[in-house]
Amino acid sequence: MCQVQEDEFHISFCQQEKLPMTFQSCVITKECQVSEWAEWSACSKTCHDVKSPTGTRVRTRTIRQFPIGSEKDCPELEDKEPCVSQGDGAAPCATYGWRTTEWTECRVDPLLSQQDRRRGNHTALCGGGVQTREAYCARAPENLPSNLRARPDAEASKPVDMKLCTGPVPNTTQLCHIPCPIECEVSPWTAWGPCTYENCNDQQGKKGFKLRKRRITNEPTGGSGGTGNCPHLLEAIPCEEPSCYDWKAVRLGDCEPDNGKECGPGTQVQEVVCINSDGEEVDRQLCRDAIFPIPVACDAPCPKDCVLSMWSTWSSCSHTCSGKTTEGKQIRARSILAYAGEEGGIHCPNSSALQEVRSCNEHPCTVYHWQTGPWGQCIEDTSVSSFNTTTTWNGEASCSVGMQTRKVICVRVNVGQVGPKKCPESLRPETVRPCLLPCRKDCIMSPYSDWTSCPSSCREGDSRVRKQSRHRVIIQLPANGGRDCTDPLYEDKACEAPQVCQSYRWKTHKWRRCQLVPWSVQQDSPGAQESCGPGRQARAITCRKQDGGQVGVLECLQYAGPVPALTQACQIPCQDDCQFTSWSKFSSCNGDCGAVRTRKRTIVGKSKKKEKCKNSHLYPLIETQYCPCDKYNAQPVGNWSDCILPEGKVEVLLGMKIQADIKECGQGYRYQAMACYDQNGRLVETSRCNSHGYIEEACIIPCPSDCKLSEWSNWSRCSKSCGSGVKVRSKWLREKPYNGGRPCPKLDHVNQAQVYEVVPCHSDCNQYIWVTEPWSVCKVTFVNMGDNCGEGVQTRKVRCMQNTADGPSEQVEDYLCDPEEMPLGSRECKLPCPEDCVISEWSLWTRCALPCNQSSFRQRSADPIRQPADEGRSCPDAVEKEPCNLNRNCYHYDYNVTDWSTCQLSEKAVCGNGIKTRMLDCVRSDGKSVDLNYCEELSLEKNWQMNTSCMVECPVNCQLSEWSPWSECSQTCGLTGKMIRRRTVTQPFQGDGRPCPSLMDQSKPCPVKPCYRWQYGQWSPCQVQEAQCGEGTRTRNISCVVSDGSADDISKVVDEEFCADIEPIVDGNKKMVLEETCTQPCPGDCYLKDWSSWSLCQLTCVNGEDLGFGGIQVRSRAVIIQELENQHLCPEQMLETKSCDDGQCYEYKWMASAWKGSSRTVWCQRSDGVNVTGGCLVVSQPDADRSCNPPCSQPHSYCSEVKTCHCEEGYTEVMSSNSTLEQCTLIPVVMIPTMEDKRGDVKTSRAVHPTQPSSNPAGRGRTWFLQPFGPDGRLKTWVYGVAAGAFVLLIFIVSMIYLACKKPKKPQRRQNNRLKPLTLAYDGDADM
Repeated sequence: MCQVQEDEFHISFCQQEKLPMTFQSCVITKECQVSEWAEWSACSKTCHDVKSPTGTRVRTRTIRQFPIGSEKDCPELEDKEPCVSQGDGAAPCATYGWRTTEWTECRVDPLLSQQDRRRGNHTALCGGGVQTREAYCARAPENLPSNLRARPDAEASKPVDMKLCTGPVPNTTQLCHIPCPIECEVSPWTAWGPCTYENCNDQQGKKGFKLRKRRITNEPTGGSGGTGNCPHLLEAIPCEEPSCYDWKAVRLGDCEPDNGKECGPGTQVQEVVCINSDGEEVDRQLCRDAIFPIPVACDAPCPKDCVLSMWSTWSSCSHTCSGKTTEGKQIRARSILAYAGEEGGIHCPNSSALQEVRSCNEHPCTVYHWQTGPWGQCIEDTSVSSFNTTTTWNGEASCSVGMQTRKVICVRVNVGQVGPKKCPESLRPETVRPCLLPCRKDCIMSPYSDWTSCPSSCREGDSRVRKQSRHRVIIQLPANGGRDCTDPLYEDKACEAPQVCQSYRWKTHKWRRCQLVPWSVQQDSPGAQESCGPGRQARAITCRKQDGGQVGVLECLQYAGPVPALTQACQIPCQDDCQFTSWSKFSSCNGDCGAVRTRKRTIVGKSKKKEKCKNSHLYPLIETQYCPCDKYNAQPVGNWSDCILPEGKVEVLLGMKIQADIKECGQGYRYQAMACYDQNGRLVETSRCNSHGYIEEACIIPCPSDCKLSEWSNWSRCSKSCGSGVKVRSKWLREKPYNGGRPCPKLDHVNQAQVYEVVPCHSDCNQYIWVTEPWSVCKVTFVNMGDNCGEGVQTRKVRCMQNTADGPSEQVEDYLCDPEEMPLGSRECKLPCPEDCVISEWSLWTRCALPCNQSSFRQRSADPIRQPADEGRSCPDAVEKEPCNLNRNCYHYDYNVTDWSTCQLSEKAVCGNGIKTRMLDCVRSDGKSVDLNYCEELSLEKNWQMNTSCMVECPVNCQLSEWSPWSECSQTCGLTGKMIRRRTVTQPFQGDGRPCPSLMDQSKPCPVKPCYRWQYGQWSPCQVQEAQCGEGTRTRNISCVVSDGSADDISKVVDEEFCADIEPIVDGNKKMVLEETCTQPCPGDCYLKDWSSWSLCQLTCVNGEDLGFGGIQVRSRAVIIQELENQHLCPEQMLETKSCDDGQCYEYKWMASAWKGSSRTVWCQRSDGVNVTGGCLVVSQPDADRSCNPPCSQPHSYCSEVKTCHCEEGYTEVMSSNSTLEQCTLIPVVMIPTMEDKRGDVKTSRAVHPTQPSSNPAGRGRTWFLQPFGPDGRLKTWVYGVAAGAFVLLIFIVSMIYLACKKPKKPQRRQNNRLKPLTLAYDGDADM
């Protein structure tokens, strides 16, 4: 209707040629119609499961009528509901659990460091190691039929998909231990025994053997077992005239002169015992066939006869055997104790008669012994039939008894094998022994798993040959000669030919005739025409397969994208309308970028004569557009990926295949994504740039390098030559670890580049002994010319000898023997005169009784050998005594135990079980270590354990799983998508093993894909049909746009074909709003502006913390008032809110500008810098106005921030009784001149107006305004402070004058004024 303000007028008042249309075509709304529900499908749960008894069943329905013009979508076409299996009647559902294979054999080599020399030979390694097993998922045994449960290789062990097992995966790596063989240790050889029969119970012939033996001190274990790997324990030398028993002289009796005389020739009877071939004392009757030692002739010297000492003991034999160039000799000697008188006495013999030599060890140097070979393989002994069942022998499971043999031969030392008769047959080692045969174990394998499924859905353009596979696992490894695992563990086969990909499409039929509004409706409207104008037309759609066959609508709804439009607006031109031909096809492009193509149309009919139809702006006859351009440019985007090792290919650097190395290091590649752009800067598929989507660059992941130490040095000598000491060896640091290699062991705290190992050692106190020769004749220093006698000196040789089982063997350096125990090499002596008494050498001191006490004594004695003549000196008392003094001639003895050594491993072990040892010492009461025999003779209690087991932690390197498959891309399109793969720790590192790397996941950019979506275009201007203002419509289109997925990228329009497979959804809403009503305001009308953009997402926060209520966004439409008179007719401002979840917490604070007079601007600012109208607390809003009440009208006054009147600078306030400002009084100014002021000696005081410029030149002086009075007229506090300070200063000056004028006293003189030395405590700092 025609309207002027609020008054209505007749239509004739509106001057307009054509009336607005009051009708239009529309679509009769038809709701979506669907069929009835089909029958329910069978329940997905076909078995009985207590944990999850329910399954699902499905029913469907189809669309019979598509919705037309309705805003309601079709209802769901599929319905699901839970269902239950048929109760207890249904078979129980299969359950699955983790199963494991047998542990593999224990291996030590994975624990070796990179530099270990044993890496090349793994056979002899022992100690701590690692072993692995495989975990797989299989059906739980309780679900299997009873006939399959007992078979280990049946369905119970059939592998299934790992995803069916839900619990934690069993451990697949563990530490283990290989017992180290204990090496055989033997004692030193005993001395050669006498010539004895091979068998004293069967004494035949004249052939015998001299034997020497040694014993096993440490029984061996491992290896071939028993004593098979010990060296021979017995050596034999053939000899003649053997005897099993013989007399042994124990003591030689005194010389008994013949015929009862007191002196002269006589005999000495030997005390003897009967001994066997091992030197043990036996019954004297057994020596009845042996030659009894005859008495030894001797001489008892008469007075004045020469006196000789007793023969010394025979020395050790010079050679252990006799040959062509060597002959064993023994020596004994005696010395002259007194010379004979010149008259009547028997004179001393020549010096050659003072020494005797005899042969010894006359047997030839041909030593024989039995040599044994290693025990052979255990062979089953069929003669033992009763031992055919599995039993245990020595703690090991065995199934039968076998026999082992070995080779035994007679060997001559340094020559080789000889005939067996050369060795004593009765002492021949055994050549056969029983052994146990361990049970055979055959290989047991699980059944094959089910075939993996072939791809169920086809993929267009994928021509790869698909395969399906199955696998099985080894449940039991073969052992002890069992059947090997020969069948393959993995099988694959090609899938059947994939089904032809079936695609579906919507088939659109021709548009029907344009339907106008019926004439019966429009005939009453002015200007209406019956056969022309706007209308609507419809079309049919069907669903077709790609080959054209017709199918149901459901397939296209699932696979063919959005439903095409069923109706559209149409126009039947009227006579007054402009009519044109259809647009021609676009002209062809020449391929050059920047070229254009055109299409044309022409005016037809009467329209050619109408001026408005010739208006090319309204009705263009030519359309132009740019040709598609084939120029593209590629450029890298994003960061480089991690360095990624190639899959399935292992390059091991430096030939070192080290535990967990191959997963961590070597040459790899890193990737950077490539984006492809067309000439308009639009993102396109990377294939347009002939790129596979990546820049590839080689990179190196450095391999970890372990700490490298030198080899062990040689052991040092034992720190003590007698008793327990220590020996040391060391390693030096050669190279520190890097790139996550094994760390170094704990280094010595003094020398940070060295590792020490200290172990106890024991030195035999008797391995080196002092050996003395007999004393020489006493050389008289003051010789009586008549008699050869008097005081003198005698000497003897003292040598350090190495002690062996056969006695002292060879001379060594003196420092090897104990210097404190070294015998005297010379002494004073008295040579008796011919008529004097001669006594023998002193016997050894008797032992002191223990415990040592001065009340007890020890003694020694000597026997008279020659009686004195009548005039000679008589024999003295031949007994000496001395008290037993502790640590001088009497000692206590006790055992001492050393500390435990470090844990000692076998040379073939890296870690695991070891042994700690300690030593036992016999310590004398003065602290000196002595031979253990001293303590053993006292039968002292010793109940210490000398060895104990210990454990050395194994250096287990960190073990990682394989990399997982690459994840799906984090973004479906755009530049920032990433793929990730991960790995996990399957074995944490232990001890000094290599630590786990920090990089447990890797990322790789996805290939760049353009992001296509539908986007609204701009609204057209509000079109009021055939009128100037009022209610109208505006329209907009949707267009296909491309972006790179980033928030700041501006989307660019592309052809709609790129969005053909994308459902038309804009801003997440399926419902398209392409047309809406609008208002073209008439002059003077109020109207609403367009919606503002949505605000930022605002969370509900307190003190910067989100309360968790979610966020909210707001937008509004502002009211535009053209004339205030119509304000009451205006609509209210419109607000819309919506929830959001990507907001953040903001803080708000009041901001204020500088004061301008008594006012300023105050506003609220958000923490991101945006000024807002809400958010700040009103109660804390600063003042924007600070005018005083009453106003400050006094001269030189102003209103302060606290809204009180104050005086300007240079004036002091005078206040009234009610604390209001009465006036501002000028205060005096003190002028203090500067150094530059040549008139500075003139002091002035003048009043200066604070607002006038100073007459002082700049820099000539400084001016301070002193205000001693406060606003209340009282003195200010600082005035009192200045006065107090001046008073204190005055007192100080007076005191100093008094002290300066006072006569000083003469100082006293100090007696000791020497400087004391300065003592520095040096703390070891090298800088001092």
